[in-house]
Amino acid sequence: MRFPPAILAIGRNYADHAAEMGGKTDERPMVFMKNPASVCRNGDAIRIPPICREGGPQVDYEGELAFEIARDCRDVPESEAMSVIAGFRVANDISARWWQKTGSGGQFCRGKSFDTFCPMSDLVPAGAVGDAQNLEIETILNGQTVQKANTRLMVFPIRFLVAELSRGMTLVAGTVVLTGTPAGVGAGRNPPLFLKHGDTVEVKIQGIGHLVNPVVEE
Repeated sequence: MRFPPAILAIGRNYADHAAEMGGKTDERPMVFMKNPASVCRNGDAIRIPPICREGGPQVDYEGELAFEIARDCRDVPESEAMSVIAGFRVANDISARWWQKTGSGGQFCRGKSFDTFCPMSDLVPAGAVGDAQNLEIETILNGQTVQKANTRLMVFPIRFLVAELSRGMTLVAGTVVLTGTPAGVGAGRNPPLFLKHGDTVEVKIQGIGHLVNPVVEE
């Protein structure tokens, strides 16, 4: 598998998700990175490593729309943002919550970056997608819908994210950007609903694809 050169991700980009996690949306996008080696394909197993037993049950799903950068670019104006997007993917930002919040000094990267923690579907060329800012997104766990929203509800829309992320920083061709997840994640539920061995998690995005991954505990 060819890994992307970088994965940038946006936190709290849906107001309802920010609220369920006990926070609020920010004036600026919350940006973090995932290890490119966390990528796996549609149909591959999400493998929960032994390290995720530290801190108790914690591995969560986050259905998201992702886009891929077509060419090296920097300081892209919003008016030209769509011209640097090669296409879109369905993604699942798998997250080990204890490692995300406690195990790594409050930095998100470690808890988001274990192997197989970024399932993604095949790329759909941007020209084949209508309005990427108006797509239905749904996450299904073991046959039950757990997340359902529309990409128009993003706090920071796609054009803005391209412009903001490229300010003073070159986005290398092939870079993947995860645009955030809506409400319904396992950590936001009472009681929490974390992934376990034998589960199947699906993410569907209208016009982009259907991502299906079984869950295996190593």
